[in-house]
Amino acid sequence: MENNQLAAQFLLRKDICFLNFGSFGACPKPVFERYQQYQLELEQEPVQFITATGVAYLKNARMALADFLYCNADDLVYVANPSYAVNIVAKNLHLNAGDEILTTNLEYGACDRTWKYYCKKMGAHYVRQPIGLPLTTKAQFVEDFFKGYTNKTKMVFISHLTSSTGLRLPVEDICKRAKELGLLTFVDGAHAPAQVPLNLSTLQADIYTGACHKWMMTPKGSSFLYVNKAQQHWMDPLVISWGYESSSPSHSQFLDYHQTQGTRDFSPFLCIPKAIQFMEDNDWHRVSANCRKMVMDNAPRFTQLMGATPLAPLHEDFIAQLYSIPINSKDPVALYRHLFDHYKIEVPVMVHDDKVFIRYSIQAFNTQADLDRLYVALEEILRERKDLLG
Repeated sequence: MENNQLAAQFLLRKDICFLNFGSFGACPKPVFERYQQYQLELEQEPVQFITATGVAYLKNARMALADFLYCNADDLVYVANPSYAVNIVAKNLHLNAGDEILTTNLEYGACDRTWKYYCKKMGAHYVRQPIGLPLTTKAQFVEDFFKGYTNKTKMVFISHLTSSTGLRLPVEDICKRAKELGLLTFVDGAHAPAQVPLNLSTLQADIYTGACHKWMMTPKGSSFLYVNKAQQHWMDPLVISWGYESSSPSHSQFLDYHQTQGTRDFSPFLCIPKAIQFMEDNDWHRVSANCRKMVMDNAPRFTQLMGATPLAPLHEDFIAQLYSIPINSKDPVALYRHLFDHYKIEVPVMVHDDKVFIRYSIQAFNTQADLDRLYVALEEILRERKDLLG
């Protein structure tokens, strides 16, 4: 399918120029229809669905996701979102006073808050190693990152792609170096599955979380936590339920603890096989490549318009389907609202520490006309609304 045909497969409002796929994704119609079918089946016979048929569906979905991620299905559990997964790990990690979690100063705010909370309780330290922008090379990034390493470092926590800057970080090299130093590694891959190649069998991450409801296009509230077998024994669930001291335990305490969580609608998880099928049916490798090309082809003119320095070289080492441009805005919230209310453009204006970015993301339904619309809007705002931009 071409872009206009693929656009017809999405339920997004036609009057909105949607350049924010990175925040929550969006379901194609076939995936959303499967979602509704599962919800209907749940309501038609909730007892059987929650205790029997749905459990079988859940196993099949987990196996399909494991194939997609190149890992063992028994090393995956479903969670509602990556923030939930980070809370599982942070709460369970045994931290002594003075221990350090090494991260970057580019991480997602909710995860920063989670680690700060648990480190404060334990007397440990959350070390946000400063990363200079623009990035230059992967090797330089690794060198700069590990300047934050000390003999107190216990774990590395790092994003695969960061939310505010949209940058793809060299997590493969970070995990390799961390292993050499004997450190645990935890990768926040919220934006990674179906946006960049992901092979958990070769990555060497001890722990990885990713969202399926972003670039994999499943219904909202569908994510996963991967933990290699050597680390699963200390992963207690956030909610103690029937999986603890189960009356009918499975072969895996990890699955029992985290999969059996009482009454909940787990239909979003079950749609993962359909989402994978949708990508296969539509040659998603080609679709994604076209999206990345559009991102990069347009990047120079946006950075020039904003008088900004690009955050990294225009190369797939650092750029995928997200692109952030540094901007000067006295009121980022008002700028976002103005773009949406006045121009009907859905695009995030991201505040990170003392910096502000506007971040566009490109998915199958986007065309050059969408980015042209954003460009014209920003031109007008620069000219007419110095209180918002400039």
